[in-house]
Amino acid sequence: MPRPGFVLEVDGSTPPILFHHGEGFRLEKLPAGRSRVVYPGEPLEPIDDVDQAIEDALLHPLDTDPLPALLRPDMKLTICFDDVSLPLPPMKRPDIRQRVIEAVLDMAAAAGVDDVHLIAALALHRRMTESELRQAVGDRVYDAFEPKGLLYNHDAEDPDNLSFLGTTDKGEEVEINKRAAESDLIVYVNINLVAMDGGHKSTATGLASYRSLRHHHNVNVMRHSRSFMDRHSSELHHSNWRMGEVIRNAGVKIFQIETTLNNDTFGQDGPMSVLAKREWEWSTRDRAAFVGLQQGVKLLKPAARRKAFQTWRAPYGLTSVTAGAVDPVHERTLERCFEQHLVSVEGQTDILTMGLPYICPYNVNSIMNPILVMCLGLGYFFNMYRGKPLVREGGVLIMTHPTPWEFHPVHHPSYIDFFEQVLAETTDPLEMEQRYEKQFAEDEWYRHLYRTSYAYHGVHPFYMWYWGSHALEHLGRVIIVGGDPKAVRRLGFKPASTMADAFEMASDVVGAAPTITHLHNPPIVMADVT
Repeated sequence: MPRPGFVLEVDGSTPPILFHHGEGFRLEKLPAGRSRVVYPGEPLEPIDDVDQAIEDALLHPLDTDPLPALLRPDMKLTICFDDVSLPLPPMKRPDIRQRVIEAVLDMAAAAGVDDVHLIAALALHRRMTESELRQAVGDRVYDAFEPKGLLYNHDAEDPDNLSFLGTTDKGEEVEINKRAAESDLIVYVNINLVAMDGGHKSTATGLASYRSLRHHHNVNVMRHSRSFMDRHSSELHHSNWRMGEVIRNAGVKIFQIETTLNNDTFGQDGPMSVLAKREWEWSTRDRAAFVGLQQGVKLLKPAARRKAFQTWRAPYGLTSVTAGAVDPVHERTLERCFEQHLVSVEGQTDILTMGLPYICPYNVNSIMNPILVMCLGLGYFFNMYRGKPLVREGGVLIMTHPTPWEFHPVHHPSYIDFFEQVLAETTDPLEMEQRYEKQFAEDEWYRHLYRTSYAYHGVHPFYMWYWGSHALEHLGRVIIVGGDPKAVRRLGFKPASTMADAFEMASDVVGAAPTITHLHNPPIVMADVT
């Protein structure tokens, strides 16, 4: 049996703790007697026969007929799937999406269905490249569908391929991909890496337009989402569920397929396996491997270092696959997610520390720019809780990341202007939403790049900033250790050279001898705070 996650109370014998630092690492000694470390559980045992598990899910779905009974020769079938933002890092081939999609297509072919489209559910993310699509759906599916124009990226700015379905009781407009809306059946293939994903969010967000997305990707909703990982406390999810009801009432039929993965990010015996081990259990071989890894990446030039990490493929194991109606499928998925990720933690802390890795949902095969550093730390890792945030209100968040003043010019063009123009004027989410969002969202050049190149939508950097707005409101100070001082200050945060300096700076806010909690990741861990 894999060992569950736990909380380590730091004492004088505790060795230095590993902090991820972008494409690098730091070892930091935490103060004894007032520090603790939240460790993730070990990877759950994976399903042995993945293909059989997929077939069982499709033939025995929850609250709906088996998939073959829903298929007929004269129907329109649209298969939608999560984009390149999941999982993180990408998984070794074959991707679980490929295996599920191939099983669905086999059943469709047996039923004589010949009107099939496959759509990457991008929302306002950048388009997936050929290699990324091949990674997700496999070569056989790609070669059979893409040349015929039947495999493509969702375009949230194509007015001819959007369908308005109605308005929720809160006035939220629901507009999704027209092909999907007019299909006899949508089969949505999801990866639930964390509890935030899946459910009605799959279609109501992944296939939506800006007209729809702006109703839940805004400052008010984000500030009232008390953990994106707990949908019952998340206004983001409440909005998506209301939109899901409108989609259902419009007659759109969805067969939801959700998968969960374990947290085997680095493998049990690979070149980076030491990164997922508990420091006091490091063997002599582990210590040598870590030193070699740490020194090796330092010798590489930044571009080579980034490429080396971005090519890593995680050996995740499938822990569940569930199909059927959206709501019961998602509830079962959440149970499996929480089984892997939840760790009970008693009480909040004065200071929360975290080491930010090299990857987030929006820099796959790209650059982690300063805005994405903010989003990963304050938007994602801060929200890895259920109940209460790990850090108390008015407390301090300390992150380690190099935070380079660097942007991918193809993927993040509007980020560059957001960083140079908007953040130079304000870091207040409400002010930037009121003064600048519409200008960026409707800019024709950004629209052109989103639709024809591989750029995130013009409004996307705003959404990344809003993602951290709950944390910005909650925290008394944010400090980044080892970051580019100019970039860190542009974000409105405090730069520090060392962890000791950061603790000294934090004392101005939380007083002397504060309590400290370190969120040890990756792999993913979620604190169940009482």
